[in-house]
Amino acid sequence: MAVEVHQPHPITVHPPAASVVPVQPHAVPAVASVVLPDGRVVTGYAIEPTKLEPVAAKPPVSRAAVNVALGGIGFLAACGGLLLLTTFIIALTALITQLITLAAVIFGGWIALQAFGGSSHRDGGSTVHIRKAVFKRNHFHG
Repeated sequence: MAVEVHQPHPITVHPPAASVVPVQPHAVPAVASVVLPDGRVVTGYAIEPTKLEPVAAKPPVSRAAVNVALGGIGFLAACGGLLLLTTFIIALTALITQLITLAAVIFGGWIALQAFGGSSHRDGGSTVHIRKAVFKRNHFHG
């Protein structure tokens, strides 16, 4: 059996083109030590939980829902107004019909009194006699 021997090659590290400057933290974090129940002591930096940015306060009801509700109220108001308008037109039509009927009854009664009137009008009025007229061969014979 042949044995192969590998020699390690050194790793060459090229320096970066721009030098990296370490930045110190604004404040040195405190080192915390915690004693575990079994007596061991764990030391390390305290990690503060990440604070989330406050979310913009949302309104309790969305703006779209408010717009839909206002549109519904406006629609109901318009429907109510149209209902009142049609009711008014129907009532006005009924009133005009009753006035025309009343005028026809009064005028018809006046005509009836003129035609079949009492004796007081015959004494002072003019009398018209209507004879039977005969038409023969398109000539009037009265």
